[in-house]
Amino acid sequence: MKATTTLPFQEAINRVTEELKREGFGVLTDIDVQETLKKKLNVDFRKYRILGACNPPTAFRALENEIDIGLMLPCNVIAYEAGGQQTVVAAIDPVASMMAVHNEAIGEHAQEIRRRLKHVIEAIEKG
Repeated sequence: MKATTTLPFQEAINRVTEELKREGFGVLTDIDVQETLKKKLNVDFRKYRILGACNPPTAFRALENEIDIGLMLPCNVIAYEAGGQQTVVAAIDPVASMMAVHNEAIGEHAQEIRRRLKHVIEAIEKG
């Protein structure tokens, strides 16, 4: 799931964070890839953030059904500068990633999270 927006990068981050909150997610991690690459490798890279989003009730239900699901949590949402004054926001497809666990009991949870993340991406797309 991916959307391109004309929102400046930081505004896109703020907007996606708000939309995640509307869908019941909190951001547990926020990795500034640009800053990290500068510190660790002394290289310049475009603005790029990885947000680790979690919907606590669904995560809890998924963990009850499959203890190893923590390998797939939190759900990553990325934002990066795409050039031409555009920012891209994308989210992992939890249905696809959960297939690696081979537990049908979590399929319903993955569908719910996919639906919520899709709403987030659609809201960014609409501006």
